[in-house]
Amino acid sequence: MKDIALPGALDAAALDTLFLEARSQNAWQDKDIPEEILEKLYDLTKMGPTSANCSPARFVFVRSKEAKEKLSPAMSSGNREKTMTAPVTVIVCHDIEFYEKLGELFPHADAKPWFTGSEAMINDTAFRNSSLQGAYLMLAARALGLDCGPMSGFDPAAVEETFLAGTTWKVNFMINLGYGEPSKVFDRLPRLKMEDACKIV
Repeated sequence: MKDIALPGALDAAALDTLFLEARSQNAWQDKDIPEEILEKLYDLTKMGPTSANCSPARFVFVRSKEAKEKLSPAMSSGNREKTMTAPVTVIVCHDIEFYEKLGELFPHADAKPWFTGSEAMINDTAFRNSSLQGAYLMLAARALGLDCGPMSGFDPAAVEETFLAGTTWKVNFMINLGYGEPSKVFDRLPRLKMEDACKIV
């Protein structure tokens, strides 16, 4: 990456923390994450932008031993051990009735009809924006000194039956949170070059 001075940009240490040196974690130190850190994490995450401020993401912080034991059968074999040993596993969800909160979240217009015209529109909006919010949560976690391990290997139906029954929430993906064990991090994999992944038109 070219070293370009940009007014207002974060310093190199912050970029390392958020992107350049940050890694997906596979093993965890035995260090708890207090509830007040999770509150701070959400307070940062919720500030990221979404379509019409619709904020469809919902988060289940799986932290107790009992809750982890309920989550374990839903995880793929490759994700089970690291999930069980992570201090917290976040189930990133989206509320398919997110539009019911728009009167509170977007008060200067009647935005509810923008999203309720079709089931496809509702599902696309909820999934897209909750994915954004899950990414915001990862960046917020790194900014607070936590490590992350995002995952998609799990049984959605089992997760929803165990943790989301009786709600309008649907699972999107999961993120393990904690303090990573550096010796267990895999070598960094390649990334696409700009000319292979981007167009400037």
